[in-house]
Amino acid sequence: MNLDAPIGVLHGIGPKTETMIQKLGVYTVRDMLLAFPRDYVQLPRVSRINELHAEGTHAFYVSPAAAPVLKNTRRMQVTLAKMTDGSGSIQAVWYRAPYIRSQLSGMGRMVMYGRVTAKNQSYIMEQPSFCPLEDYERLCDCLQPVYSLTKGISSKQFGKFVRIALESMGTKVEELPEAVLERNHLMPLADALWQIHFPTDQAELSRARKRLAFDEFFLFLVQMQRFKESTERIPNGFPLEQSSDIAKIIEKLPFPLTGAQQRALSEIEADIYGPYAMQRLLQGDVGSGKTILAFLSMVRMAKAGYQSAIMAPTEVLARQHYETFSEWVREFGIDAPVILLTGSMTAKQKREAYARMEEDSGALIVGTHALIQEKVNYRNLALVVTDEQHRFGVRQRETFAAKGMHQPHVLVMSATPIPRTLAIILYGDLDISVVDELPARRLPIKNCVVDDRKRETSWNFIAKEVEKHHQAYIICPLVEENEELELEDVISYTRKLQDYLGEAVCVDYLHGKMNAAKKNEVMEGFLQNKIQILVSTTVVEVGVNVPNATVMMIENAQRFGLAQLHQLRGRVGRGDAQSYCIMLQTTDSRQAKERLDILTKSNDGFFIAGEDLKMRGPGDFFGIRQSGLMEFKLADVFSDADMLSAASGEAKAYVQSCRSGSENIYPPLEERLRREYRAGDNNWNL
Repeated sequence: MNLDAPIGVLHGIGPKTETMIQKLGVYTVRDMLLAFPRDYVQLPRVSRINELHAEGTHAFYVSPAAAPVLKNTRRMQVTLAKMTDGSGSIQAVWYRAPYIRSQLSGMGRMVMYGRVTAKNQSYIMEQPSFCPLEDYERLCDCLQPVYSLTKGISSKQFGKFVRIALESMGTKVEELPEAVLERNHLMPLADALWQIHFPTDQAELSRARKRLAFDEFFLFLVQMQRFKESTERIPNGFPLEQSSDIAKIIEKLPFPLTGAQQRALSEIEADIYGPYAMQRLLQGDVGSGKTILAFLSMVRMAKAGYQSAIMAPTEVLARQHYETFSEWVREFGIDAPVILLTGSMTAKQKREAYARMEEDSGALIVGTHALIQEKVNYRNLALVVTDEQHRFGVRQRETFAAKGMHQPHVLVMSATPIPRTLAIILYGDLDISVVDELPARRLPIKNCVVDDRKRETSWNFIAKEVEKHHQAYIICPLVEENEELELEDVISYTRKLQDYLGEAVCVDYLHGKMNAAKKNEVMEGFLQNKIQILVSTTVVEVGVNVPNATVMMIENAQRFGLAQLHQLRGRVGRGDAQSYCIMLQTTDSRQAKERLDILTKSNDGFFIAGEDLKMRGPGDFFGIRQSGLMEFKLADVFSDADMLSAASGEAKAYVQSCRSGSENIYPPLEERLRREYRAGDNNWNL
């Protein structure tokens, strides 16, 4: 089958289902194969109803005790069925599923399994699944995939379509040279795709992750090696004369630069005045003061009559940079315009911004991905700054840099404190400056790890902070409730918290599936303290500066990597008030407790990243993509560090081999690389 064919060619996917699945970003058979599970569950063994003493996921071998009943409420149809196994009975409830009644009436004894909750001093099973005993015993022997879903599609349905896609793909999908597979003991790609979706056991799942993580790293690093070769040692096309202007601005700052900031600024200036175009990574912990260094570097260009641009990953952050830079320009008496360009601006606003960018030499330009659109033309772009580089691919950086008449200087900023050894691999085309000191005025964040018995105590603590006119973030791992994962989700959590605190406190939510306008509206409301508590997914990991926020509460904290938890914690502690991070652990795992305790002992992101690397082994495949770094679909630079190192060596060897002669180019890999180039980013495209 043609992997680029639309998913509608797969058996069972009609026009209506195809439209629903497309909401997940799945349009082709290839997309379906690469829609990896977000987690896996091991189904429970069958137990007796009279042994039920706690909520959770359970399975019972039952039959209907009475005919199912269909009730119509104002909001939905509800199907109720009393089920018994001889030892006791339990009420099963299905919402908006009237067809369940006819299915149950034709069945005898069956295994019913699902989430059991306590209600009115008894237990009910909501939205359970059911199947014959022999089928269930087979399911118990392997891990079951759980997918990111959209309304109208269950994880079971999506898995069925994935299986059809896998059966249709054939075996001729391998795109890495056989020698690379043998040297690194990697399973064939077809086998890896089967095992990542429907693993035989944990060992095979580990092998599949190893193969697919290697592919993501290898593809990215081959691109990076070629990009490095094309940009290496380009002459500096923007001559500057030594000036004391920046030193005078630094004297006017309301705070002294730290030693690390001064060192990094000296390294940037040495590049700018040097014979070659700068290619530098500015790596610094959250709150270490990278933005002021970017501003000073951009002002350096403005003073010489050159343009500079900074690209942020979100519109909210871009607008905040624009407002901050505009304020600093006025405060320090700098004669340079600040221009904003984002995707949500009106057509008229964009035309005005385009015109100013073509006319105003010395402008400080701030924006999002809109800065690299075809319509955008710069007058004399000399410096490009990308904020939070792991949100941008190498190709996007190349496109941005190509907007200048000459190769502009490139400054990449990242708040992800990965160990230097990994940074050298991931950013091999860049020189590295590290800002490893926090400003002295910052109060250390107070941290604690609690279990779910302390949830209401934590809510009460947050309420007291709100009474002091402060604000809080609460992070949940899911957008919507998922019956297969016992995790908190932002939508139902917001409702519960609002009910608990009452109308005096405004609670709202934010997640990545919301459109840009709605995200901006919510974040602006939070910035202006119209929203006191923001319940969010990790979309706020790369967020804005809200000095008034003093509490970060993270639900199911054991699900996240330490580096990502540290990034989330960095959203608070940005003002003068004491700030707090509450990590709520919902497991009794001693290993999870030890990991989280590292965060309570240190606020140093580089130390935490190093400990994360030590503690998370290559078999840590649950909670896929915990770090978020580089926007890989599945690979994680911490738990897959061994694959990153191996892929780095293989990528260098492959590029060198290609340079020596065309016979060394491997056609399937080159076709895959061409698809990557068309995609315009570093997400893996099979």
